[in-house]
Amino acid sequence: MPAQNRSPVTEEEAISLQLSLRRRCENRNPLDAGSIQIVAGADAAYTKTRIFGAMVCVSYPEIEIIAESVAEAPVSFPYIPGLFAFRELPVLEACWPGLGKKPDLVIVEGHGYAHPRRFGLASHLGVVLDVPTIGVAKNILVGSVQDPGQERGSVFRIMDDDEVIGTAVRTREGSKPVYVSRGCGTDLAQAQEIVLGLTPDHRMRAPLVCADRLCRRQRADWLARQQPG
Repeated sequence: MPAQNRSPVTEEEAISLQLSLRRRCENRNPLDAGSIQIVAGADAAYTKTRIFGAMVCVSYPEIEIIAESVAEAPVSFPYIPGLFAFRELPVLEACWPGLGKKPDLVIVEGHGYAHPRRFGLASHLGVVLDVPTIGVAKNILVGSVQDPGQERGSVFRIMDDDEVIGTAVRTREGSKPVYVSRGCGTDLAQAQEIVLGLTPDHRMRAPLVCADRLCRRQRADWLARQQPG
């Protein structure tokens, strides 16, 4: 079984696998932003025992939905900050075949480079699927940052040990910022530009909003089916 697809048993094994796979991101050149025609958002929702994944593809820059895919699976890895990839990767991988024509870029609800080992969920998913990725999160995982200005498009760097690992980006005036980092096959400036280009209507970017709604609806349907009668 390929190393990136192994299911680690211990926290130590998971960390070792992250460090090993990180080199694949470091050796990959950034994609040509002008070639992007389809962007997917990837997100997951949970119950205590199951995880529900969704990917939604939109055209870029028109932002029209062109494909959706969902999957569900048992929760098979514990909740450990910095190791979310090992909980969510299996179900997000299972969504991939259902998209038909594959996206040029995937935006992931989670971190990429802005991670203690510089290899968060977005980076890991990019390696596994061999697709460029960007991480967009609602909270920082590591480092320090100040709030950017209130205007849409304002940014402030996330710093960790004197290294810029991502940025806080104000995607809508007055809303909380999101935290953007490169994943696999992207750079930070490119990630910021693409995130801001995906509509000004929500704090999170359009394909992520759609994926979030889809996996939550999937979870709600599953819970309804568990009710007696």
